[in-house]
Amino acid sequence: MLRGSLKAASGEHKGLDSVPGVLDKIVETKRRELEAQRSAVPQADLMSAAGDAPPARDFFAAVTQPGEINLIAEIKKASPSAGVILERFDPPAIARTYREAGASALSVLTDWTYFQGRLEHVTGVRAACPLPVLRKDFTLEAYHVYQARAAGADAILLIAEVLSADRVVELADLADELGMTALIEAHDPELLLRVAARVDDIRGPVLLGINNRNLALQQTDIGTTIRLAPRVKGVAPLVSESGIRTREDVLAVQQAGAAAMLVGESILRAPDIGLQVRRLLGV
Repeated sequence: MLRGSLKAASGEHKGLDSVPGVLDKIVETKRRELEAQRSAVPQADLMSAAGDAPPARDFFAAVTQPGEINLIAEIKKASPSAGVILERFDPPAIARTYREAGASALSVLTDWTYFQGRLEHVTGVRAACPLPVLRKDFTLEAYHVYQARAAGADAILLIAEVLSADRVVELADLADELGMTALIEAHDPELLLRVAARVDDIRGPVLLGINNRNLALQQTDIGTTIRLAPRVKGVAPLVSESGIRTREDVLAVQQAGAAAMLVGESILRAPDIGLQVRRLLGV
């Protein structure tokens, strides 16, 4: 019944036509970078490299384990809202600490201009740690999906605020074809319902992310998960993203129905990263 009602509300949207401020700038930059990357490395070469990459690890299974909420621990140096988070930034070492502390999977920021990330960080983290890795970036086209797999990513992020629903399905299907998991996120309630309505159109298993951060305004509220999770319950496993700082926050999003949480800044700013992970997980 729920999916039927979602289907009825699943009109197409233009994505970028309604994206203001910071997010709009990021996407414009990403498109310029994409043209330069295509000139340097043709898509055919990326497709070949993706085919030669080690098989993808099962990100979906890792973050949907039954029981307590699963942690996708994020590795990032900076963000537009927070500035530089870590001056001494060692992604492989952070990954190993996360694993030892109980994380289920990793998220690696690869955007350079706004987050000081690099695609090579995915490769380095994957070599250093057996946990599956999400390439977190502003995925816009198939080129980015092949790029992620060639670098060793096991999952990609698809943001409803910058993609049409048709493009979300197309890129999620490509990710599945390459053995990866798609995490489809939205902050806006209408966009969340629109992408949720298209989940059945995607061939492989997907994760549905509720971003507690308003990307346009750079404001965060975990109440976003609490309000929106009941509206998409049962469509796909839910991931609550951003703004989770305390054990109480964790319990709140878990009670709302999240199977996993994606947390970065509140862990990375802690004096002891491993201890903060264990505190969030209640161990």
